[in-house]
Amino acid sequence: MSTKHPIISITGSSGAGTTSVKRTFEQIFRRENISAAYVEGDAFHRYDRAEMRHQMAEQAAQGNRHFSHFSPETNLFAELEDLFRTYGRTGTGVVRRYVHDEEEERLYGSPPGTFTPWERIPADTDLLFYEGLHGAVVTDEVNVAEHADLKIGVVPVINLEWIQKLHRDRSTRGYSTEAVTDTILRRMPDYVNYICPQFTETDINFQRVPTVDTSNPFIARWIPTPDESMVVIRFRNPRGIDFPYLLAMIPNSFMSRANSIVIHGSKLDLAMQLILTPLILQLVDRKKRAASHAPVPERVD
Repeated sequence: MSTKHPIISITGSSGAGTTSVKRTFEQIFRRENISAAYVEGDAFHRYDRAEMRHQMAEQAAQGNRHFSHFSPETNLFAELEDLFRTYGRTGTGVVRRYVHDEEEERLYGSPPGTFTPWERIPADTDLLFYEGLHGAVVTDEVNVAEHADLKIGVVPVINLEWIQKLHRDRSTRGYSTEAVTDTILRRMPDYVNYICPQFTETDINFQRVPTVDTSNPFIARWIPTPDESMVVIRFRNPRGIDFPYLLAMIPNSFMSRANSIVIHGSKLDLAMQLILTPLILQLVDRKKRAASHAPVPERVD
């Protein structure tokens, strides 16, 4: 963790909804005039699209049916940890982008499915903002989580996560239901070993729970809407969280445990604005105090 160069990390599986959470952070950054260095987790995959397909075919031929984007073998965990460590110390570091589609090809000048060259983060950003699969990953070799100042987990209940992934991959990537199902099954061991454990490292988890039947996600015709959902918000350390204020500001919310508040799904953006804005401003204020050599109050989780 760093006082002078804070890091915010959003972590969640493919289809979990981290991109939607990222948009809320972008709104807060714009409103509060905060300059963020954006880092996408896909940039730290080890293989580009063509290389990954080749590796998957080779692994399948050897009998490995669980080779996935979730594992240490297919990601640059050490490089991601080094970025967090270096940015925390110096306010800069090297990053690249993964080009997803033709629109991003026009922006970055690299073909879809490839990486842009590594480049240095400008030295004048207020904080680093990571969004991806492994923002709080811990293994025997690396500990990305310890370098982030605010870690947010986005983790819908599993059937909803699968529904969201199925609909996204079929509508935007042209995959069949069978192909997406195969991906889900192939990733399952790595999901259990490298995705789930991160949510014990996160400071706040947002878990969307549908209030409609999702018993068979593979035949669901629609993604449950926010109006058909509740959201459980869990704080790892509730110290400093003004729960009476949140309950008063968010209609029909209630406490389910001493560290958890439950809200209607349609109020998620409001809840995130109320919860996250003070935490972000606190990080920026501590940064300014450190830069001016003023006394810095203790971190409030």
